[in-house]
Amino acid sequence: MNKQKPIPKELQSRKNAKELRKNLTKGEKHLWYDFLRSYPVRFHRQYVIEQYIVDFFCPKARLIVELDGSQHYEPEAERYDKSRTEALNKYGFLVLRYSNLDIHRRFRNVCEDIDNHVQERLEPTAPSGHLPENCGG
Repeated sequence: MNKQKPIPKELQSRKNAKELRKNLTKGEKHLWYDFLRSYPVRFHRQYVIEQYIVDFFCPKARLIVELDGSQHYEPEAERYDKSRTEALNKYGFLVLRYSNLDIHRRFRNVCEDIDNHVQERLEPTAPSGHLPENCGG
């Protein structure tokens, strides 16, 4: 009998992140392709930090962007998200959360908010105003 070793959690997370990158939600696709992918400060999507996979990560600004679907508003999911955010904050990361509805209805506001947070976290070195023309919705 051939007994297989369990896959280490870090490798499982990387494999899961790769799958998630292939299967972005509609909101994640919109934010990635219409804003973050061409943003002048590099963002990664579905990035592994410790045991967590974050939706978008900007290492230079130590900024994490999370998009929350309706399942995130269930009490148990809210508790998990809170503890996850607290754990990531301990590393000096700022976690920004937006709902899928925010992406759908207030896309430009979300882009401006992300841009403002990146600029604040990079000051005094970063020039401001990195919103592309197509960030209107």
